[in-house]
Amino acid sequence: MSLAIVPGSFDPITVGHVDVIERASKIFDTVVVMVMVNREKQYMFTIDERTQLAKLSCDHLTNVKVLSSEGMLIDAVNELGANAII
Repeated sequence: MSLAIVPGSFDPITVGHVDVIERASKIFDTVVVMVMVNREKQYMFTIDERTQLAKLSCDHLTNVKVLSSEGMLIDAVNELGANAII
């Protein structure tokens, strides 16, 4: 099973982000949109709000999951067993 992670701060998620996610969903069995935190950025939305917006934007894609993390991307890659980072 192939799994790709699409990481980003998604503040907010845009049509361009969703386009990339849709394209990835056609290539990989599962795509995880990983809403992440960059401590050097000032955010308009909280991580919970950004995660909710991403879920709403991707709910039409059956093989896409939206998760959030305040940790390192490599830890998420290892934990999920991802094959690719988009």
